[in-house]
Amino acid sequence: MIFDKEKYLNDLKLNFQSYAPISEESWELLENLVEFQSVKKGDILLHIGQVAKELYFICKGALRAFITDTAGNSYNKNIFLDGYFAGSKASSIQQTASDFSIEALEDSILICINYKKYRELIFSKEDLKNFYIAYLEKNWVIEKEKREISIVMDNATERYLQLLHKHPDISQRIPLLHIASHLGITPTQLSRIRKNLEKEL
Repeated sequence: MIFDKEKYLNDLKLNFQSYAPISEESWELLENLVEFQSVKKGDILLHIGQVAKELYFICKGALRAFITDTAGNSYNKNIFLDGYFAGSKASSIQQTASDFSIEALEDSILICINYKKYRELIFSKEDLKNFYIAYLEKNWVIEKEKREISIVMDNATERYLQLLHKHPDISQRIPLLHIASHLGITPTQLSRIRKNLEKEL
């Protein structure tokens, strides 16, 4: 697959800088850690039980993190689209087996970062450490708390509208069964919500 590496590296750089200023020296060191990877729809990047060694930045495409129960039913923990990071950070940090799998929902272009080297670099550079703290605060504290409250306080329609606000084209890209699982509802419930919203337009 032919793609514009410079554009995607710049997208990654802008993502980092949206959290904290990054010096050119730090960026060059970080750039030396990354590798590009093209994956096909249905490819598994991380199996449940594996130790996660990579952090993925999605240049183009979509991934899902999902849990499978003993009966073989899968539940989406999260869906990640272009411009987002994906990976099992708890597994990477603790060097323990991942509790979930990661699958490509579309043909995707990813930037892979070796987590061990990435973490060593972060703690050697003050600006990257500032980025890391800001990233964790926003995504692991603020956004996580918002989602946990939303699951309890908002109804399924409100959660679906919030998802559409964040990702307007998600229903054209991702099968509805995966969106429903992400929202914690059945595909039938999601279909009903979509029909009711169409009536209101």
